[in-house]
Order: sequence, then structure tokens, then C-alpha cells
Amino acid sequence: MRRLHVGGCELRFGSLSAERRRHAREMQRLTSVPATAFGRLAGWLLAVLPGFLSVATAGGGSPTLPVLAWLGPPADQTTPERYRELADAGFNHSFSGFPDAAAMTRALDVAQAAGIRLMVSCPELRGDPAETARRFKDHPAVGGYYLRDEPNASAFEELGAWVRRIRAVDEVRPCYINLFPTYASPAQLGSDSYREHVARFLAEVPVQVLSFDHYPILGDQLREDWYENLEIIAEAARKAGKPFWAFALAVAHDPYPVATVAGLRLQVFSDLAYGAQAIQYFTYWTPRSSRWNFHAAPVETDGTRTAVYDRVKQVNAEAQSLASVFVGSEVMAVGHAGPLPRGTRAFTPEAPVTVIDTGGHGAVVSRLRQDGHEFLAIVNRDLREAMSLRLEFEPDARIEHWRKAGDWEVAAATAYADRVEPGDIRVFRWSPGKP
Repeated sequence: MRRLHVGGCELRFGSLSAERRRHAREMQRLTSVPATAFGRLAGWLLAVLPGFLSVATAGGGSPTLPVLAWLGPPADQTTPERYRELADAGFNHSFSGFPDAAAMTRALDVAQAAGIRLMVSCPELRGDPAETARRFKDHPAVGGYYLRDEPNASAFEELGAWVRRIRAVDEVRPCYINLFPTYASPAQLGSDSYREHVARFLAEVPVQVLSFDHYPILGDQLREDWYENLEIIAEAARKAGKPFWAFALAVAHDPYPVATVAGLRLQVFSDLAYGAQAIQYFTYWTPRSSRWNFHAAPVETDGTRTAVYDRVKQVNAEAQSLASVFVGSEVMAVGHAGPLPRGTRAFTPEAPVTVIDTGGHGAVVSRLRQDGHEFLAIVNRDLREAMSLRLEFEPDARIEHWRKAGDWEVAAATAYADRVEPGDIRVFRWSPGKP
């Protein structure tokens, strides 16, 4: 278990229709967004997490992808400049530890001005959960309540009681607990298997979202179990009727390299292709640790930006431009082209797409639907080499492809060919039943 001290706190890393309408009204009050804007999102998301901020929309009605900075500006850096800097990098949620509720309140006020929502994290939340939730629940910059990272199964009963005490006061904002990855040992998990660990957590701890971390890039290779981890989490979340959150690693420490655009893209776009409803970065601010040689996060320990700041900013902008594809969408099928990672399956194209040719390269392929459209997302799994992509369509199909400029362009009548950079994504859309 990893332990860090941030802001004076020890962080241990270790459908009822009436109910839905009530929460929709609460979200309208919290976000000043017309209730009709929520019609863009899949009904299941509103049913299982009716008040969560991932369903908030921008002023023009487009959904917003929640992007969370794990260890955002520390408590002693609670300034308007630091939070504007965070927002400029494409973050709209943040988590840091604060020494007391007064410091938490000051941070919420500063964050609100920058358009950032914070996870409540202060000692009072542990000592008196209900009263602390009551104190903060109506603050417009509250994004949820941080409880624990990477808990052992022996803590599930205690965590379940903690969640219920908070939810008795605030049913709208999520209680946040993040789970281990598949490469955690049975002793770390406190469970015989990873699947059992996840299933037991969801059965015993009534969180509104399922969050997990997995840092897949070791040098220029990928962990063999990363996509298997995504498969397990996505399946468990679907069965539980809850959205899931996933991570990208943004801070270097042995054996993990300094983040690159290709690596960040691969993590973020693979997460989204599997259905993640929020992207989290570990970490934004480089933490101090006597055990881990953390370095080169977007912001260093002394507050200076690194090259990773601009890389994260670029990938966040690209991901946010695809929010209307992924936020609230239903994943109809997800699989892989080329060599199959452990625990995955081959993707079989269906009409109107007849051929997906990646030239033998590995790719994540996901088919999604929402708001009258269907989408096909294809992610190059290679960190080093570009992928030659060729698609063929039915003759009468009208297929559009997403451009990085943020708009859609009609593809050629029956085929599409392009070169996809390492870790990058291509997205296509069509309207079923329309020529």
C-alpha cells in the first residue's frame, strides 16, 4: 500500500421514474443546465447515477467528459492562478487532501471560480461523515466524497457503512473508492481472485461509480493483463448498472516512463472505447514520497510545469471533443483486431461496416450507440508504430468520420483508408436506417 502526505492528510493508496425526475431537478439546480439537455444521455446512466456530474452539459448542450486530476494543486497552493492552470490543461474535477474542513471550504470557493469540482477530502469526513456531507453538499463545486484508495477486502464492511452514512445525507454526489488493478497480489486484494474482489466490493459497498486503476505502460511495452482488466471492470459495471471510471498514468516512477502523447492517447482512448464515463490522471501534481521516485507529472513538486503538462492538455482536448460519442453511450460490442490480448475477443464487423483491416496491427474496436447515432471507434494499440487502417462499407451507407478539428466529414462512398499514429483513435458514425 502506498502512503503519501498531501495537504496535511495521509492518503492511503492502497429506477423509479419519480426518483429519476427528482434527481434531474436537483442536477438542474446544481448546474444551471436545462433539464432537457439530459435527454442526450442514455437512460441507464440517469437511472443508476441520476445526480452525478458526468451528465452535466456545456452551455451549448453538448455533454462534458469528466476529467479528474488525482492529486491536483495541494492545499498550500490553493490560489486562483493554480486552479486556472488546472482548468487550462483540460481538467474539470480534482482530488487533493486538505488538513481540515475550513481549508476544504476555501479550496471549493477557489475551484468554483475556475470551473473545477473537487472531491471532498478532509479528516472531518472520516470523523463525522453525515455532518460533513451536510456541510458541503450544497456547495456547487463539490464533485463527490473521497473515501479510500485500493482497499483490501477486509475493509469492505467498514467502507459500506461509511458510504451509507454519507448517502443518507447526500444521494446526489458520488462516494469515491478506487480499486486495485489485476496485477495486485491476493494478499493486497484480500480475495482469492480479482473477479471475486470486484464482485464482493460491488455487493458490499453501495458506491454509485466503479473506479479502478491500472498502469499498463512498462517502458515501450504493455502489461499483458491491461485489457483483461478493462473487460472485467466493464462487465462488472454493466451487470451492476453503474458507470465506471478509469485512469491514465501521468507521473513517471520506476518502472513507469515519462508520459508521452502516444501513451496518454492509448490509455485514454482505450478506456473510453470500453465505456469509461470519466478519465482520471495519476497524478497532476508530482507527489513527494520516500518510497517512489515520482517525477515529471504535469506539474513538478516545486510548482513548475513539465512537458507532460502540454501533452496532457492536448490529449484532454482531443478526448473532450469526442464527449458526444462516449459520454452516456451504450457499448454494443467491444473487441480487438490483430493479435488478441489476454482475456479479450476478436471484433466482428457488422453492417454497414463490412471490412476492418488493420494490416496485422493490434487495435481496440468498439461499437457504440446514442442519440440516434451508432459509432465505431478504433484505437491503435501500438506505442511505437503507426497503423494502416482500411474500412469498407455497404454501398448505400453514409458514413462520417471524426476529424481532430472537432467536426465530422463524410467518408468516401464505400471505403476509408488512413494512417493511425501510435495510440491514436479513429471514430466513425452513421444513423441506422438512413441512407
